[in-house]
Amino acid sequence: MAFEGLAVIVVGYGSSGLLAENLAPLTRRLEGARTFVVDNRTSDAEREAMRRLSAAEGWDLLEPAENLGFGLGMNAAAERAIAAGAAHLLLLNPDATIEPADVSALLGAAGDDPLVLLAPRVLRPDGSVWFDGSDLHLGDGRITATRNRERLGVRDAEQWLSGACLLVSAELWTRIGGFGDGYFLYWEDVELSYRARRAGGRVEVVETATAVHAEGGTQGDGHATSGEAKSTTYYYFNIRNRLVFAARNLDEASVKRWRRASIPIAYEVLLQGGRRQFLRSAAPLAAAFRGVRDGLRASRRTRSR
Repeated sequence: MAFEGLAVIVVGYGSSGLLAENLAPLTRRLEGARTFVVDNRTSDAEREAMRRLSAAEGWDLLEPAENLGFGLGMNAAAERAIAAGAAHLLLLNPDATIEPADVSALLGAAGDDPLVLLAPRVLRPDGSVWFDGSDLHLGDGRITATRNRERLGVRDAEQWLSGACLLVSAELWTRIGGFGDGYFLYWEDVELSYRARRAGGRVEVVETATAVHAEGGTQGDGHATSGEAKSTTYYYFNIRNRLVFAARNLDEASVKRWRRASIPIAYEVLLQGGRRQFLRSAAPLAAAFRGVRDGLRASRRTRSR
């Protein structure tokens, strides 16, 4: 079968409607693949809706008693999938879609490489680019689009891949240990890419494969056109988790540089949602303040372990 050995993994949060619209049409056409869905708990009604949908589509449903967040939810499903014999994992957001031909392109690009982490180009429904590679600046923790490297004169960055749609080999996933804990939302994919390279993995965007991300179906991941307001959840966890990443992965001197840059970078994150949002509510500024405060606290706890 064409997709034998592939496991499709999705973590949902009140996402039964999105999965019926996006995931079900895909998995019906991935002959031989197996699908694992995590229902991060929201309500009894949503849990029952996920049970009905999963039973109808033949998906393996994981039902944690609480909301595990994105990374730990993915880890739970990946563990189940690998135990069931999956050789490759396709990690997919509930609000993302990809055609079987593009899944085939990702698998073709992986070839026989046992240590591979790949992503497609991700477009918005209007055809504009949502993601085609992002750079992590190791000097201070800024993030910019890879396509802007030359214009920005980037010298200290390495590319990371968005968790909205990822293909990863079971071998690399196991070697890394999956997504790191302590994030809940955002930056898990940055760390996965960072650690994949250090585990000897290949990290690439496959230009011949395309997915579509209808941003806003989940939390909104911050890749929308500049000026569109983000959720306070996005602001808080992106600002906080930048410092968590540094503490978990970088040396002491780097951690100190990242801490010193916390306020200006938090403001840059806020500006992704435009300045007009500040006229409507103080919530974004409050989320940024809490993100910096809690990020500094979390990074100190992590370094002291």
